Order: sequence, then C-alpha cells, then structure tokens
Amino acid sequence: MKHSKLWFGFFVGPILLSFIVVVIAPMMMGIYYSFTDWNGINNNADWVGLKNYVEIFTQDREFLNAFQFTVKFAIVSVITINAMGFGLAILVTRGLKISNFLRSIFFMPNLIGGLILGFVWQFIFTRAFHAVGVRFGIDFLQGWLATTSTGFWGLVILMSWQMAGYMMVIYIAAIENIPQSLLEAAEIDGATNWQVLRHVTIPLVAPAFTVGVFLTLSNSFKLYDQNLSLTGGGPFNSTQMLAMHIYNTAFRFNTFGLAQAKAVVFLMAVACISLTQIYYSKKREVEM
Repeated sequence: MKHSKLWFGFFVGPILLSFIVVVIAPMMMGIYYSFTDWNGINNNADWVGLKNYVEIFTQDREFLNAFQFTVKFAIVSVITINAMGFGLAILVTRGLKISNFLRSIFFMPNLIGGLILGFVWQFIFTRAFHAVGVRFGIDFLQGWLATTSTGFWGLVILMSWQMAGYMMVIYIAAIENIPQSLLEAAEIDGATNWQVLRHVTIPLVAPAFTVGVFLTLSNSFKLYDQNLSLTGGGPFNSTQMLAMHIYNTAFRFNTFGLAQAKAVVFLMAVACISLTQIYYSKKREVEM
C-alpha cells in the first residue's frame, strides 16, 4: 500500500505542482490584484477594496455592452456549431464512398489559426461579398462588417466554419458507437429515417451533445483572435467581445487592477453558465 502511494505521488506530484504554479497561483494573484489600483508597471499596488467591482457594474457601460454581445454571440454560436457538426457527422456516416475525404475537408478549417481565418474571412466579407453585391445590386452584401449586425453574423459564420468540423469528429465517435442491433430493430419495426434519428440516434448521442455544448460555449466566451482580426471590435466597439475588452482595459489603458476585476467577473460568469449547462445536460441524458 505504501509502495503504491509512493508511485502515485511520483507520477501525480510533478503534474499537480505544475498545475498549482501555472494555474492556481496566477489565478489567486489575479484575484488579489482585482482589489487594487495597479497600472501593471509600478511595483506598488494600492488596495482599493471593492472599488473596481463597483465601477464595473455602475460606471463601465462598455463592459456591460461587451458582456451582452458575448452572451448573444455564445448562444447563437453554440446552436449553429453543434447543429452543423451533428449534420456533418450524419452525412459522413451514411456510408458514402467519399466519406473519408469529406471528413478531412470538413475538419481542415480547425487546423488554421484564428488570426489567419479572421483575415481570410475579412477579405471575403469586404471584397468578395461587396463585389457580388455591386454586380447584382444586392445592398445587403455591400459594406459587410461595417455595421453591428453584419459584424455579429460575420463572427458567427467564421466561428461556425472553424469549429463545425471539430464537433463533427465528436459526434462521429458517438454515432458509430450506437449498437447496430438497435438501428436494425428500428428498421424492422418500420421506423422512418426521421424517427430513427429522433428516437434512437439523438438520445444515444446525448452525452456527446453535453461535451459539444460545453466546448463550444467555453470557446465562444473566450474568443479573442478571430474578433481581433475580423472586426477589431468595430464599428465603435459594438462588436467588441469580453476577452478583447479586458485586454484593452489592461494593455491599452494600463488599468490592470480594473482589468483583473473584469477578468474575475468573466471567470465567475463562464463557470456558472458552464456548470449550469452541464447539470441540465446530464439531467436531460437521464431523462432520455
């Protein structure tokens, strides 16, 4: 017993120490600095108590706007990404001869960096869409990314195109794990493809939905590089998401204490939303 504990400590100890140094300690320091008036340059961090948190919720309208925009983006992105990923997984598990080729093509956007994708889609939206709009007289396609509405949907399109293939892989694993006997029994009973999908496939893939929704939800809230390269938060910071807003607060205005307070609020919000989502998703799995 003692020997096994030594081996357990030998393998787990370095990982636990690294986790404490890299994650826990910086998080604790960040929480401490959120109660200070620190500019990130001087060694002196004056203690101000809850002043930063009061300012966030009473005076900083831009933070609340960024939070509202991020929540809206996260909700829409979670729906579109998981719907596209599940649809692609259904497509490539139908036994097509080009299924392996399609899997590679659909997953490929996930391998491209967010900054590069942002610049690529910025060119598509501002040049290609504009050219098509001018050629065919479609006003909706002209001046894309110049308004809050089109900027929002531009971010949703970019995020969905990038992550749908990743979600597809998760749903493929879940679909292929469904016992073939259940599908054959449903077919013998005369169930249509829609009935099989609704009453057999979706309930059995529910655990994968829990994972997929959690991953897309957390990634949508933490989005920064695509936001930076596609819209830069414009026009007039109307498409600025929380990660970019916190970064600008810290490194553009040198108010690190206030930025840390915003990061703590951000952390608590994402944690509460994610844990709530997991709880209800797990409960839904049991009901299915």
